[in-house]
Amino acid sequence: MGKTTRKVEIYDTTLRDGAQTEDISFSVEDKLRITEKLDELGVHYVEGGWPGSNPRDVEYFKKVRKLPLRNTRIAAFGSTHRPKHKVEDDVNIKALLNANCGTVTIVGKTWDFHVREALRISLKENLDIIHNSIAYLKKHVDRVFFDAEHFFDGYRDNPEFSTKCLLAAQDAGADCIVLCDTNGGTLPGSVRAIMEKIGKKVTVDIGIHTHNDSECAVANSLIAVELGASQVQGTINGLGERCGNANLCSVIPNLQIKLGLNAITDDQIRRLRDVSRYVNEIANLRHFKRQPFVGDSAFAHKGGIHVSAIVKRPETYEHIRPELVGNSQRVLISDLAGKSNILRKASEFGIKLAPDSPQIQDIVTQLKDLENQGFQFEGAEASFELLMKKTLGLHKRFFDLIGFRVIVEKREEKEESLSEATIMVKVGGHVEHTAATGEGPVNAIDNALRKALEKFYPQLKQVKLHDYKVRVLTAGKGTSAKVRVLVESGDEEKRWGTVGVSENIIEASWQALVDSIEYKLLKEE
Repeated sequence: MGKTTRKVEIYDTTLRDGAQTEDISFSVEDKLRITEKLDELGVHYVEGGWPGSNPRDVEYFKKVRKLPLRNTRIAAFGSTHRPKHKVEDDVNIKALLNANCGTVTIVGKTWDFHVREALRISLKENLDIIHNSIAYLKKHVDRVFFDAEHFFDGYRDNPEFSTKCLLAAQDAGADCIVLCDTNGGTLPGSVRAIMEKIGKKVTVDIGIHTHNDSECAVANSLIAVELGASQVQGTINGLGERCGNANLCSVIPNLQIKLGLNAITDDQIRRLRDVSRYVNEIANLRHFKRQPFVGDSAFAHKGGIHVSAIVKRPETYEHIRPELVGNSQRVLISDLAGKSNILRKASEFGIKLAPDSPQIQDIVTQLKDLENQGFQFEGAEASFELLMKKTLGLHKRFFDLIGFRVIVEKREEKEESLSEATIMVKVGGHVEHTAATGEGPVNAIDNALRKALEKFYPQLKQVKLHDYKVRVLTAGKGTSAKVRVLVESGDEEKRWGTVGVSENIIEASWQALVDSIEYKLLKEE
């Protein structure tokens, strides 16, 4: 779709709403680093936090002023003044002004149920609180946004009162009125119907702030924009309380690429995947592989028919080009693979393989046989590259195992168990016999193997084991079940995955560890 001249502003609340996610706690430095990343992405507003609620947010607003931001305005978040307090004397209002931001976002009640049950004041008093808070703030700051809390629920129960709340904010000078689906339970049809009515009564800019409790936050945000909303609030990766907020990593490309609206620039949107991963790293969260647009699996193809098609025309099985959002196309290897998958992976690995080579079928046959045994190469492409090179006669053997032994010992009930591995390998004509301890038997084997090989291959000192996963494959067999071990290793430049399968967890781990080391050595050749 071609671009229009209509502008939609992106308002990020990762540092406030996103910080309410279970198991997340951002430090001040975390928030400052994320702010800089969001500025690079071109986000128009970053809600830094609630300065009246905790010392950490107060410190953030002091330090953020020193950042050389180019694209982003910082917004301070707070609530309307408390009942029975004058607005000029309210501590929350004072804290918002002390944050020294040009933009303030203030939340107020728009559901009569909350006014009666939570605030325990009259509906008329609530309208006065909204008006007085915004009018007072407008005398001191450039922009005031009004978050109409629980608006869609409130409109459903009492449309007349909820509309009066918006008009009170508008009359007080609010620059943007943000309709909030705070409980996240509103469905797209209801958002559309309510937006169509509100658009005829509110004359200032309208924004949308949705939560994802019904898995509709992104859809609701897009519908609101289609019906005139000029500001979208959300978080990176959909972080937020309960089920999260509208995911800006989906909202932004849908606005920009699908609807053709001007949100951020084309260069900025190519940073989207990088920003998504950056925020997850800071939050100490695993990256969600199947996240649309920015996930590892978002443009990953496994079926042979699919791969054959995307080689000819990517749009046959891709709704956008992954490069637009900083992602990339991936071809997975599994027992569903066909000729196209093998040729594509050979090209990625730098292996010359003719389309009519009979060795392709040999690789496919081996692959399907190994996956039938329990091997999985989707997360272990280094092992698959070694498999291909062995089949094609391109593999070099760097060492031979003569034998190893692992001892796990526990001397006292209260002490940790001790693990020691002894290993004997042959490199060329030299036999190396050594031992090492570790935090568990697998770590001990890994340490002993490296210790034996590093004198011959010093580059192995660069390799680190980053992740180790075990999955039981044969249910119902108890401790005799077959297991699959996936190992992620890496050096200073890249990471790679390897796999092993056996009824013996030590043997499966050994297979994966050997592949990891052979892959490193083969790459160094």
